[in-house]
Amino acid sequence: MNNSPIHIVCPHCRSTNRLQETRLINIPICGRCKQKLFNAHPVELSQYDFERHISNNQIPVVVDFWASWCGPCKIMSPILKQAAAYLEPQVRVAKVNTEAEQGLAAKLNIRSIPTIIIFKNGNEAARHSGAMDLANLIQWVRSNALDSR
Repeated sequence: MNNSPIHIVCPHCRSTNRLQETRLINIPICGRCKQKLFNAHPVELSQYDFERHISNNQIPVVVDFWASWCGPCKIMSPILKQAAAYLEPQVRVAKVNTEAEQGLAAKLNIRSIPTIIIFKNGNEAARHSGAMDLANLIQWVRSNALDSR
């Protein structure tokens, strides 16, 4: 981590915050709504929120594409929450319901669920289809998102 400013999108009010990267570990709060920028829970994203988080966050964003009828997705839900607690604030963890956001799923060529995609600097950096346990998920994210930001 260095002391240069980065942008972080608030999961509550969706405003973009500018803060020193070294301040990420100090439980930063949003300058607009005064809520914590990280709360150890995946952020539920709509298509509008997705675009904002992917293009404005200067930390990697890990997105789980899921559906309520999907058994492996139900297994991944608590694992993703646990992963958020381990990975934040170096990574934003988010979820997109593919039933509600079918256009976004089609645009990103989501063919099976769960599919987890890591976005860095607005671009797809890695993709994994299928469920993972917590240890494998964290290792996969760290090796694909945090090695060279």
